[in-house]
Amino acid sequence: MATRIIQGDKKERELNFIEKLYLPEILKGMAFTFKHMFRKQVTMEYPEVKPNLGPEFRGRPVLVEENGQERCVACGLCARVCPPLAISMQAAETPDTKERYPAVFEIDMLRCIYCGLCEDVCPEEAIVMSDDYDNVYLTRKDAIYDKQRLLVNKARLAPRLNWLAKFRNPNFGDVYNFQKSNNIHSVRDRQQEVVAQH
Repeated sequence: MATRIIQGDKKERELNFIEKLYLPEILKGMAFTFKHMFRKQVTMEYPEVKPNLGPEFRGRPVLVEENGQERCVACGLCARVCPPLAISMQAAETPDTKERYPAVFEIDMLRCIYCGLCEDVCPEEAIVMSDDYDNVYLTRKDAIYDKQRLLVNKARLAPRLNWLAKFRNPNFGDVYNFQKSNNIHSVRDRQQEVVAQH
């Protein structure tokens, strides 16, 4: 049961004359403000100055573009693992190499929760979380990114890809004698090896 405090209740604290003036508290607040006026600024003038985010930052998911084409082989794992069902794709096959590629690849950025599960499950490291975080949409249709808007050059994503290699295997190149031939897992890698042998 709640207790009611009435104006003339004895439980209220009585203020003395100086406390009723509020002058000491105002002076304390002004002294605090004056003291901080001459300290080094820690506030960043965003958006004129943008923060330098490390490679571990999970921003907007993007598709890696390598040698003018996407790395994605349209396996569909990212679409299956996505908790809010933000990713949709349709696979197609190229007539020359018989390798699958995404004919349609879309991510609804209004649904995306930036969890990074699509990046974790991708066997080709074809979809990674970029450092892009400043996304503005005027309509819902603007928030649906198609394949052309998602493609980003591999060179621009190099810090994130290097961080992923180190994060997934902290002993990468230090303890184990790593050879690329021991880790051939995609059709593209196998075909390149066959071409190199001939």
